[in-house]
Parts: sequence; C-alpha cells; structure tokens
Amino acid sequence: MSAFDVILRQKRLREAETEGGSGGESGIIALVQNDAARHSPFMQDSQTPPAPEMSPDMSPDIPEESPRSAAPIRLRLRLHFGDLLMLGPGKADLLEGIRDTGSIAAAGRGMSMSYKRAWSLVEDMNTAFRAPLVHSSRGGAHGGGASLTEMGEVVLAHYRRLEEITLQAGQDDIAAIEALLAP
Repeated sequence: MSAFDVILRQKRLREAETEGGSGGESGIIALVQNDAARHSPFMQDSQTPPAPEMSPDMSPDIPEESPRSAAPIRLRLRLHFGDLLMLGPGKADLLEGIRDTGSIAAAGRGMSMSYKRAWSLVEDMNTAFRAPLVHSSRGGAHGGGASLTEMGEVVLAHYRRLEEITLQAGQDDIAAIEALLAP
C-alpha cells in the first residue's frame, strides 16, 4: 500500500465522517489494511501491508484537491476482435448519433466526420456482426434515414455497460494515477 493510497483513503474516511460516520486513526488503518489485503496478490489474510518505498519525488504530501480533480476522467475502451472488427468509442458514439438523429450524415456531422467516413464505419460494423447494426433507407422525395436495428441497440448497450463496469472496477487505480499527476 503506497502513501498516496493512504491519503486517498484518509480523504474518503473524512468525507464519511462528515456525513455522520465515525472513524479515527484506527479506522483509517483498518481501512488501508483491509483494502491492501483484498487487492494484493502477495499478502496473506493476517499480514499487514509493507511500508511503502518512497523516492523524494513521491512525497506523501499530495494535496487533497488538485486542479485536475475538477475535470472528469475519461476512459476510452477499445475492443479488438482480431482482424474482424475494432469497436471503440468512435463507433459507439456514431451508433448513438444515428439512434438520436435518425441519419448517418447528421451523426457524422455531429462528430466532425464526413458522410463517406461515417458510412464506411457503418458498413464495417454491419458486415462484422451476424446481423446489421444500422438499417438505412435512401433519400429522395420522402427523405431517407437510418436507425439502429435491435442488434445495434444490443451491441451499443453492451459496449456502454462494459465502459461503466471498467471505470467502476478501476476507480482506485485511476485515483492513484491521478494523485501522481503534477499540480
């Protein structure tokens, strides 16, 4: 367990105390030891965490609030299915844009993407899955349009859920990395 982990957990404990909880130094130690035992593959149940090895540039005097903590942290997840398909935030955003606007062109414009590029990505996705993700109809007198198929809705929902799960599961590590950023 490193010093910045201890500081982050102290902050969480203080926040819990202000909301009516209790704690104190023994509560912080227990919190740190329990977290370390849960997350470290090298610790046995009865061991206490080893003392952190600190270099001068990793001082435990990390400010509680950094200017960066106000900005939301983004996680960009990209799934590679061999040579068949790469599904990432761009294609997921394109699918959402098509769902919300009813148009491949409008979804592409909303992402500063040419119609040709948007259409190419849709074709790639439609070809890669068992069933098309996007249904489109040609324009003309009555206008064209596009919509997500049931398969498209399912793929998009799974991708967004996977993003949420990954972000939640990695919160402690993300906070630890953020704590090491320069002020």
